[in-house]
Parts: sequence; structure tokens; C-alpha cells
Amino acid sequence: MADVRRRLLTVAAGAAVVAPFAIGLASGAEPDEGEVLFSFADPEIVESSGLVAAGDRVWTVNDSGDIGRVFSVDAATGETVGVTYWADGPEDVEALAPDGPGHVWVADIGDNTASRDSVQVTRVPVGDGDRTVDEETIDLVYPDGPRDAEALLVHPRTGRVHVVTKRVLAGEVWAAPPETADDAPNRLGLVGQVVGLVTDGAFFPDGRHVVLRTYARAVVYTFPELEVVGSWDLPAQQQGEGIAVTPDGEVLVSSEGTDAPVLSVAVPPRIERAMAAPTPTPSAAPVPTTADAPADGTVQDAADPPARHAWNWVVGGVVGLLALGVLWRSLRPH
Repeated sequence: MADVRRRLLTVAAGAAVVAPFAIGLASGAEPDEGEVLFSFADPEIVESSGLVAAGDRVWTVNDSGDIGRVFSVDAATGETVGVTYWADGPEDVEALAPDGPGHVWVADIGDNTASRDSVQVTRVPVGDGDRTVDEETIDLVYPDGPRDAEALLVHPRTGRVHVVTKRVLAGEVWAAPPETADDAPNRLGLVGQVVGLVTDGAFFPDGRHVVLRTYARAVVYTFPELEVVGSWDLPAQQQGEGIAVTPDGEVLVSSEGTDAPVLSVAVPPRIERAMAAPTPTPSAAPVPTTADAPADGTVQDAADPPARHAWNWVVGGVVGLLALGVLWRSLRPH
């Protein structure tokens, strides 16, 4: 019976995380089609899975199956202007994150079969021209078993590394230790729950907000509280797996596929206004360094128009009830 209760609580938490997306669908807002900045011209870029952008350069990596390389792309033409080779045989590269001028973090964090003892991140130099580097790889371990992940976040002020897992109902944000070791595994600490099926994410320059994307939508959270600021539909893409925030706050999205376009998408004004609001006086609790810290799974979309609150709660409740109903039927004896 205790196991049943745990499973029911897990579904309920997942329904709470999914609710903001159901709320967004109920609002009836049309997705922003975005502005095409360029399309990847390099035939070697066929599964763009991570994205970083600054100035007139964009950096990307292919999804699993490629060798370890990062492409530097001219944002004006889409042409590749440099390649950094950093590893011969990574297991499942899924994401990039910026780390100051001329460097990115590469995230070998995919684990579809949940079988890896550890995942790896590597800080590598990038820029015009080709180079081969041999950088120290950082091992990260989850305290309670492996997980699949496709998003890497690096805080713009502290440089702290975070991994966002990819689960159906609810993903999780995990923080690496403030000081990582390159000669021993680094234990991740749970920060909290977020929406499910996250394929990428990025911090805004203020370090107080983070945007996570799924295949079809984007959601902005406060950080480190992980309270939902708002969400919106993204343009239709072949397989949307990349999102980046430039140093001036512009949001870019990319997709897998040959000649895939990179789009600039507008953050809805309601979300921009909420992000610009002053930070509450009581400071948030620090990001935990171990998995023993509790996760705050409470998420609320405070930016929804007040007139729609009643309908939004009905939709969120229906989603939760349906999920609980499916689980209850699965638990009944046959």
C-alpha cells in the first residue's frame, strides 16, 4: 500500500508540473512563428541538439552518434567558420551552455536506457578555425540512480553547472557542487521539479530567470525558486531541441534536420513584465549541494490573465484527475 501511495504522489506532482502547459493551451494564444535568422549550411550539421549564441556567432553540436565536435557558425550566413574537436567517442552529447568569451560547456548527458553510472561535461574553447583540444572531463553522478537528460545550464554569475532531466510528466533540475573535481565523481544535488520532456534550456543574463523548452513550448522559471513565470508556444519545428539566450536577452531556437533554420522568438510581453518585477525582499534559499535537500515541486503561472483563472484551474484539475485515473486502473487487480 505504501508503494501505491508513493506512485500516486508521483503522478500528482507530475500533474502539478504539467498544469501550466495545459493552462497555456486553454488560453488559446497563437504561437509566434519567429524570425528566421539563418539556416545551417554545413551538411555535417544534421542533428543540432544544443545551442549557444553571442554576437555574430552561434555554436551547436550534433545529437548522439557524432564524434566529439562543436561547430562555430556565422550568424549572418549560416556557414561553419570553425570546428573544435574535443573527444573521439562521446556517448550521447545533448547540450551546450555558454561559459564566458570563447568557451562553452559540452554536455554528454543523454541516457535513454538509464544505464550510465555517470555523465560528463567538458569545458572547451571555441572560435573561428579548426582545433583539437584535450580538456579535462567532469564526471557527474545522480545520488539515486541514472536519468536521461538533454539540457545543461551554467549560471552566468557563479558559473555553477546544472543538469535538467528529461522525464514525461516532470523533469528535475540538478546542481553540481560549487567546486567540481576532475579526478573524482561529482555528486549532483536536487534543486527542484520542472516541466517534463525538456530538450534544452538557458539562463537569462540576469541569472534570476531560466527558460526551458520542450518540443513545442517554452516556460520561464525564477531561479533558484523554480516558480513558473509563464509559458508560450514555440514555432513548429521538425524536432525542436535547441534554445539559447544571447547576452542581450534575445531567445533563439533550433531544430534537428538538414539545413535547419535558427529562429529568433519573442518572449511574450506579459512574461517580460513579470521578469522585470523587483525581486522579493526575502532572499531565496541557496541551491542545495546534496540530494538530501528537499525539492519544491510547486509551480504556478502567475502571468496568466486574471479573467481566465477559473478555466485554467479546471483544465489543470482535469489533467491531474485523468493521470490519477489511469494509474488507479493500472493498480487494480485483473
